[in-house]
Amino acid sequence: MENNLDVLNYQELIKKYSWILERDHNCILSPDSDGLLCGLFMSNYLNWKIVGFYDGKILIKDKKIDLNECIFLDMEIFRDFIRSAGHHIVLYSQRAIPELWTNLNQCIQPNLLRGYYGQTHFKNKYPLAMIHLLIGILDNQEKINIETESICPLLFTDGTFKNLFNYPENCLSWLHYLGADRKSSALHKIFFNECYTITSLMIALKELFKVISQDDYSDKIKISTREGKIDGLQKDNSFFRFDDNTWLKTENFLKYLSAKTKWNYIQDKWTKSDFDVFQFTKKSNKARVGIFRQILSENPLSMAQTSGNLIEYTIDPHNIFKNI
Repeated sequence: MENNLDVLNYQELIKKYSWILERDHNCILSPDSDGLLCGLFMSNYLNWKIVGFYDGKILIKDKKIDLNECIFLDMEIFRDFIRSAGHHIVLYSQRAIPELWTNLNQCIQPNLLRGYYGQTHFKNKYPLAMIHLLIGILDNQEKINIETESICPLLFTDGTFKNLFNYPENCLSWLHYLGADRKSSALHKIFFNECYTITSLMIALKELFKVISQDDYSDKIKISTREGKIDGLQKDNSFFRFDDNTWLKTENFLKYLSAKTKWNYIQDKWTKSDFDVFQFTKKSNKARVGIFRQILSENPLSMAQTSGNLIEYTIDPHNIFKNI
């Protein structure tokens, strides 16, 4: 874990996590607008294929794909042989770093890169979306063009626009860290553009909200109920597929994002049937040093500090990942 550096050294990050710029990988996404943008972006620029989704309670993946070979985007997988990229607060205290913490060695994690942990730095946590970090990384390999029409959905995702106004000091710190204040950065046009006044952004967001409020659009894929039961999927012989309504809403939103970003939506890159489905145990507990150690002793599959006093985590009773 690096010190709290002023600016992210992209070249060092790329050297350590070279897989993030490799072509033709299979990936599993979070089932929300940030995950969908990440999938659209990586399939467009690097020919990645979206083979599944994971929401902390349910994981679905193409029956033909080995999970160990997948890259997980917009989430942290707590297994040292699994590649992932997420932006939650995952370390509660520097006083509770066990040997098991090497489980995140293959995870691109901005809070860990800056040495931020929940007990002291929760208010300073990464306030943007995963797609913004991916744009910053890939922009170091090839110039990423940001369409003016894409700015609104890129500020909408993960509530980024709310954070910009609610936590301006923290957001400016992170934008500087990502190099977004440099005119040469693709992120500059998103966050330092002259295209949107506050009023014009409000109008653009109003139009986006109107789109996602329609019955045939959805910015989230619902794959589980609050209780952790399967949702949005139906049995198809021995496997599962998205039900027609769920996929219609998802595909319409993907096409909308594609039209705004000019990142090609390629149907063949998105798996929508023949899924294996895995159900997990989702737990939560108070954010305390002793409790955090106890959570780690349960070897969680994923976890996140979701508020100043709460940690949510997932236990895998199936041991779905096999150590290589």
